[in-house]
Amino acid sequence: MFRKVALGISGGVDSAVSALLLKRAGYQVEGVFMRNWDNNYEAGFCSDERDFEDATFVCRKLDIPLHRVYFIKEYWNEVFTVLLKEYETGLTPNPDILCNRYIKFDSFFQHCRNNLGIDAIATGHYANTSFGPFLERYNENEGVRLLQPTDRHKDQTFFLSQVKQFSLRKCMFPIANLLKSEVREIAKKEGLINVASKKDSTGICFIGKNKFQDFIEEYIDTKKGLFIDIDTGQVVGEHSGLHKWTVGQRTHLPSYKDAYFVYKKDLDTNNIYVVAGTKHPALWNKICFTEPPHWINNEPKELTNNHVLNCYFRFQHTKPLTPCRVVRNYEGLTIILESSLRALTEGQFAVFYRDGECLGGAKMRNICHNLVY
Repeated sequence: MFRKVALGISGGVDSAVSALLLKRAGYQVEGVFMRNWDNNYEAGFCSDERDFEDATFVCRKLDIPLHRVYFIKEYWNEVFTVLLKEYETGLTPNPDILCNRYIKFDSFFQHCRNNLGIDAIATGHYANTSFGPFLERYNENEGVRLLQPTDRHKDQTFFLSQVKQFSLRKCMFPIANLLKSEVREIAKKEGLINVASKKDSTGICFIGKNKFQDFIEEYIDTKKGLFIDIDTGQVVGEHSGLHKWTVGQRTHLPSYKDAYFVYKKDLDTNNIYVVAGTKHPALWNKICFTEPPHWINNEPKELTNNHVLNCYFRFQHTKPLTPCRVVRNYEGLTIILESSLRALTEGQFAVFYRDGECLGGAKMRNICHNLVY
């Protein structure tokens, strides 16, 4: 049923081994390298020339055609302008989640369907679905569920929590059942030397090694404000923009006691409230409220019946899952954590899990702070 597959190939080891496994499984593979940022006109940095060389090497080695496609306009409109707007309003967005939803699993998917005549797409994400890594359990009469991969340390379902059912139904995750160490070993054995030991990409792709605070100044005007200690009410420094700071971040302000960390940003006054010490109780919270959620398959039946959903929560993909209770409210969801977490941040995504399944997620809008000043 699925013979021709378009693989998003990034120049990294994960997509390279995904291409190899697809070839071994007998699929006709079309490699697609996406370029989403234009270095010629924008201030950011992108390593895609080196990555494209590595992608070209892999595709030649595996005898796979490679297409280079540009989603610069789509990325600017659907991801980057959203980022800027949210930074300007004091939020801390997640560009990777937005990029997967709007670019990799929408623009990329639609381009490949319309121009390459493919039956399915594939990526090198560490994730799985109820249809299987190669869609071997595909069922057109049921919805697909997003599942965690074998390698829980590399689990990327957090970043896929806003992906639409329409494209996920026709997506393969060939390395779903492999550990990262096994992926690298396969690459070495197959002579994919250029990528076998290549470091994983981290951080926001278009910033590269630049400092975020320097980069964002190119797009958002500087607006000075004060740092205020919430315990003493004293002004302890100045800042040059709310958008440069996020909750829980160390400020490096001079202090006679513990280092200062960002507690809260005040849009009305343009001031940032700080606390002394990374373990200050004001930084730890267990209740938050969200925008309307996106469910990968269907809304959990508990919520449909206006009951409590007991599941697990995370808002950073590297952090352990935390037990929580979720209920509907008139705007979105109310989340009550079993134990407090540090630096719950407005604009970040609350992502929900149960029994190895990523149910979906919602953007956090209001945090119920332990201390009010």
